[in-house]
Amino acid sequence: MQNDSYISTPPKATASSALAKLLSPIRQSRAFTYLWLGQWIAMLGSSVTMIILPIVIYNLTGSSTMMGLAMTIYMLPNVLILPVSGWIVDRTDRLRLIWLTNATRFLIMLTAAVLMFIDQLSLPVLYVGLALYGLMDGIFVPAYSALRAEIFTPDIRNAANALSQMSIQAVRLLGPAIGGLIVTFTSPGSGFALDSLTYLISLACFIGLGRFYVSSRKQTKQQTLTQDKTTKSSMMSDLLEGFRILKLHPWLWITIVIFSLLNICFQGIIAILVPWLFKIHYGFSPVVYGLAMAGTGVGAVLAALLFGSRSRWRHRGWLGYGGAILSGVALLLLSIVSWAPGLVLVMVLEGFGMMMFALIWETSLQELVPIESFGRVASLDLLGSYALLPFGYLLVGWLADYRGGIWTIALFSIIGMLLLVAGLCTKGIRNFD
Repeated sequence: MQNDSYISTPPKATASSALAKLLSPIRQSRAFTYLWLGQWIAMLGSSVTMIILPIVIYNLTGSSTMMGLAMTIYMLPNVLILPVSGWIVDRTDRLRLIWLTNATRFLIMLTAAVLMFIDQLSLPVLYVGLALYGLMDGIFVPAYSALRAEIFTPDIRNAANALSQMSIQAVRLLGPAIGGLIVTFTSPGSGFALDSLTYLISLACFIGLGRFYVSSRKQTKQQTLTQDKTTKSSMMSDLLEGFRILKLHPWLWITIVIFSLLNICFQGIIAILVPWLFKIHYGFSPVVYGLAMAGTGVGAVLAALLFGSRSRWRHRGWLGYGGAILSGVALLLLSIVSWAPGLVLVMVLEGFGMMMFALIWETSLQELVPIESFGRVASLDLLGSYALLPFGYLLVGWLADYRGGIWTIALFSIIGMLLLVAGLCTKGIRNFD
């Protein structure tokens, strides 16, 4: 007798259903669509610049230490503004802050492009631009995170996070390749000009977002005003609110502490030593370096597709930290593999692992943190991630020049993985579901 209690789902129907789930935020929310477009368009130009910038600095100096100094100059204003930027985000119009920061970054990149075209961009001027750019990022990122937490409602949250990250990583996949081609066949000034154009288009998208987000913004502002009248909270009390929320959730505060150290290891390798590995150590062309960095985008897109295919994931502590450990294994392999296609595949693995962690982390923040306090918590998260990076960039650059880049890559990747294993030894991380 045939058993009709089980009917298999055709593979095409399953794939169609997964795609429909992934694209559901576009159909359900106009605000999401404008926010999504605004961010990934801006990311296109930034991903081109992040390929061009190290090449420009290494061409000018040939020094890992100077590259580390450049990243430190970018990070310092970012870190210094973060303790108060979350309070600013929660007490002012988040969307207008995004307009301001995008307009400023447009002007910075336009100025850099003009100076490059007339051959007047010196290292001190470049450092000033990086400092101002870092300051704008320190305001933009908490504002964007808080805006995203409000627009990514629970009914679309997993798919919205996955689609957002997948599109950003797809742009990062394309951007490095474009950056490599621009440096090889035109000039770095063309890349800076492209970045300025994308910020201008992104600004137009965020202005369009205001038509769909304004009522929600007014409601949030009214709730904040009511709370002020009833509690008469001081600015210091407001700033400490983020710490109180983090204290309630071991998953949040333990992860922030661990990643404050981990980012020295992993981000130091990616920002300082990966460009050195391709350009100086192996002497590959900028196109090969661009393809390798695009590989991180491929891996991240694959992770986002996997994450967005389900509305709920279990054992997220293991899954998130396991992804970060996978990224550490990939970085360690950079010190072993010398074949160009193999290095590209290693970067695919790195992008996949870190994106799995990033998606789980962002979703958990949106679930656990109240929307009216999200800016403050997001700024503390960023402060934890970035506070030690200026020191870390200098340390990685100096150690690479002193002991060797390959040795430094191996050392910091191993230290990073040990930090992640230590995190998994705590119940707050291991039992997060």
